[in-house]
Amino acid sequence: MRNAEITGWGKCMPPNVLSNHDLEQLVDTSDEWITSRTGIKERRISHVEASELGAVAAKRALAAAGKTAEDVDLILVATCSGDSIIPATASLVQKHLEAWNAAAMDINAACSGFVYGLVTGTSMISSGGYETVLIVGTEKLHYIMDFTDRNTCVLFGDGAGAVVLEATEDDAGLLASDLGIDGSVGHILEVPVDGSHGDRTHPDPQMCGISMEGQEVFKRAVTKMGESSTISLEKAGIALEEVDLLIPHQANVRIIDATARRLGLDEGKVFVNIHSYGNTSAATIPVALTEALEQGRIQPGSLIVFAAFGGGLTWGSAVYRWGKRIEPIAESDAQLPPTDLTTMDLLQPNFDFFGLPEKMA
Repeated sequence: MRNAEITGWGKCMPPNVLSNHDLEQLVDTSDEWITSRTGIKERRISHVEASELGAVAAKRALAAAGKTAEDVDLILVATCSGDSIIPATASLVQKHLEAWNAAAMDINAACSGFVYGLVTGTSMISSGGYETVLIVGTEKLHYIMDFTDRNTCVLFGDGAGAVVLEATEDDAGLLASDLGIDGSVGHILEVPVDGSHGDRTHPDPQMCGISMEGQEVFKRAVTKMGESSTISLEKAGIALEEVDLLIPHQANVRIIDATARRLGLDEGKVFVNIHSYGNTSAATIPVALTEALEQGRIQPGSLIVFAAFGGGLTWGSAVYRWGKRIEPIAESDAQLPPTDLTTMDLLQPNFDFFGLPEKMA
C-alpha cells in the first residue's frame, strides 16, 4: 500500500520576544492573569514576512529528510496571515527555496490549516501523482493584532513549522482523519474587514484586527477537538490507550487540558509548548511536532493524534503512525536575517494603525 511518511521536520521562531511583562506595560493585564487563563508566558514577533519564516522552517525540514528543494513536487502552505492575497504565500515560499520543480498553493483553514495540509498532502501522494510534498505552517499574526484589545493581543504570536512527506510502502503515515467546518458561526473568530466585502472608503481600524468571542470559541474548540479526535480514532480502529502522544493546536492551555480530559488522556501523553510561543495558528502543530522529536517524546512506531480548531469555524484531527527514523539526516544552516529592531519597534506600525494601547495613550 502506498503511504505518505513524515521524513523531515523543522521550525523557525523569530528572535524578538513579547513577554507577559511587556504586555503589562501596554494594557491593563498581568502575567498572572494571562498565565492562569491561557498558559502563555511569551510569544514571538517577526521582523520578516510569513514566507521567509516558512522558507527557513522548510529548509530545515528538507535537511532533516535528506532532501533538496529540487526533490519537492508540491508545496502546501497553511496560513491565514500570508504575505499577500496575490500571489499566494506558497508562491513566495517556492521562490525563497528555488523549488522550481514544485507546484504550490495556499490552504487557509486558520488554526486547523496544518491538519488540512497533512490530509491533502497524504492524498496527493497516495493517489500516485506526487512523491515528495512539503507542508509549511507559517504565520505573521502580529500584523493583525490590535493592542487596544487586551482580550486578543495577549494570545497570538508569529512562527513557522514544516514537514516533508514522502511516498513509502512502509506501515507508517496517516491512518485516519476527520475534517470539518461550520461556516454559520464563522463570525465568532474573524478579521471583519479583510477582503472584497471590506469598506475601502471609511475603514475602521478596529475592524481590521482579530475579533474573537472567547467563551464561544472555547466551548466549541473543546467539543469539536474531542469529537473529531474520537471519530478519527474510531476510523483507524485505534483505542485511546494505544495513543502515545496527542499534539493539539496550541491556542489555550485550558482548551488543551479540557480536550485531554474529554479523551481520557493523562498529561504525560499531551504535548504542550504554548507557554513559549502563544497561538501561532497553522504553525503550532508542526512546531510542536518538531520539539516533540527533539525532546524524545516520539519513538519509532509511535501512534500520534493531531487535533486542531480554528477560524471558519474549522476543526480537524488525524491519527498518524510514526515511521522508523526519529533523528534528522542532516541539519540546515538556514537562518533569518539579523535585525537591530526591538520588539516595540516592530509593534509601532500596529500602534500607529489601530491606536495606542491604553497605558501608552
